[in-house]
Amino acid sequence: MRLPGSVAEVQASPPGPQVGAFFDLDGTLVAGFTGVVMTQDRLRRRQMSVGEFIGMVQAGLNHQLGRSEFEDLIGKGARMLRGNSVDDIDELAERLFMQKIVSRIYPEMRELVRAHMDRGHTVVLSSSALTVQVEPVARFLGIENVLSNKFVTDVDGLITGEVQRPVIWGPGKARAVQEFAAANKIDLAQSYFYADGDEDVALMYLVGNPRPTNPAGKMAAVAAKRGWPVLRFSSRSGSSPLSQLRTAAGIASMMPIAAGAVGVGLLTLNKRAGVNFFTSMFGRTLLNTIGINLQVLGKENLTAQRPAVFIFNHRNQADPLIAGRLVSDNFTSVGKKELENDPIVGTMGRIMDAAFIDRDDPVKAVEGLKKVEELARKGLSILIAPEGTRLDTTEVGDFKKGPFRIAMSAGIPIVPIVIRNAEVIAARDSSTFNPGTVDVVVYPPIPVDDWTYDNLAERIAEVRQLYIDTLKDWPHDELPTPDIYKHATAPAKTPATKKAAAKKTAAKKTAAKKTAAKKAAKKAPVKKTAATTVTKRSGPKGRP
Repeated sequence: MRLPGSVAEVQASPPGPQVGAFFDLDGTLVAGFTGVVMTQDRLRRRQMSVGEFIGMVQAGLNHQLGRSEFEDLIGKGARMLRGNSVDDIDELAERLFMQKIVSRIYPEMRELVRAHMDRGHTVVLSSSALTVQVEPVARFLGIENVLSNKFVTDVDGLITGEVQRPVIWGPGKARAVQEFAAANKIDLAQSYFYADGDEDVALMYLVGNPRPTNPAGKMAAVAAKRGWPVLRFSSRSGSSPLSQLRTAAGIASMMPIAAGAVGVGLLTLNKRAGVNFFTSMFGRTLLNTIGINLQVLGKENLTAQRPAVFIFNHRNQADPLIAGRLVSDNFTSVGKKELENDPIVGTMGRIMDAAFIDRDDPVKAVEGLKKVEELARKGLSILIAPEGTRLDTTEVGDFKKGPFRIAMSAGIPIVPIVIRNAEVIAARDSSTFNPGTVDVVVYPPIPVDDWTYDNLAERIAEVRQLYIDTLKDWPHDELPTPDIYKHATAPAKTPATKKAAAKKTAAKKTAAKKTAAKKAAKKAPVKKTAATTVTKRSGPKGRP
């Protein structure tokens, strides 16, 4: 069943540019109000008074603004910037976007934007905000069409303090969308509109697929009355007290679990037993406490062959915790040097004998990888992100050679773990995690027996392509067989399997020698001596 408002629904919709997908900005694509961020920055730089700041924030948060009130609000903002260069304001907006706003973009909405683009729909960011607020978000999401309010400038490119007319808000925004649709041959009856504000109710009536997003007030009431599918997201609604409390409780479980691990290690006289207790219990407890659910396809591949080098795509601080929860035990990890002092990752790393690599010092980095290779030879699996760092992007970064060289050196396979939507749990640099469901695919082990330094770059590219293809076309019921597995004609040989194979070969050689000796003994002539008697066995019926 394809739920209205979901990515699956969009993927099943008619393709082509005649279908429009119109997205509002504040409260829809972005949690909160981008204008407040810019206003706060002006206050910090003492470019406005506290009274002006409070008035702007109150007006910005008021969903019941009438047209005259909104025009007065946006006019105040323009007048405060009178005399500034548009280029300077654009530069400021880009800086604030990277510092404050990018982390507020709902990952669920990014998925929807990408889904519409994949169908070839005409995607439009239509907002009553000013262009300086809208364009950085549009560039980041790859949206080429923007309908927004603009400053009036003079011949020198300086802001006059006025906003271009007609102002895009409420009915004015609906008119702008209709004019854009007519000019671009968009069928509004097939189109989608995503928005949260009461002023956009009129626009919802214009499209065949209205999708109120995080609505309140009149929008929520009309949506309920008309039966419009409502989308609600909380993944970027600020660091809620409940999410902070859950995250803190999950992290706090580390100490009692670590104490229990010490006890297990002492009772069994086995350090690894204690470490395994810690990694399996802490990963499970942390995710359960926060409310993170994992939907895993290919779970059996996590234990199909051990040891192995488990690799995962890296987006935020939740990724390694998720991957560690899946691998569970008998593994160590590799991370960048900066993580050694992290209260969670650093503590776990020290317990697990993880290697923290100094990427600025190649000699020390090689030494760290040699330590990991030795642990792999002793039977420990390795958990590592081949991209090497967190990426806030829908793309897959370049893969470093380190993880694959470890696999080749230790003679163990590569197991790809593809994580799709950990962005729902946390933004790139956030240390507070939100509850949610993360999708994961675990592929079968990839043997590296025929990998050489000559074909290494080609093999790594194939593994990276596996991640790109999986994220682009997510499997739901069964795993596909990617091209990389065409090279996997035989299972990879781990140190244990190599030892067993050597024993088997030796046994075969010994058996062959014994068989040859027996054959030689039968063919050799028997010399009769005085002490030798030869007895002939009679055949049937007394025949010799």
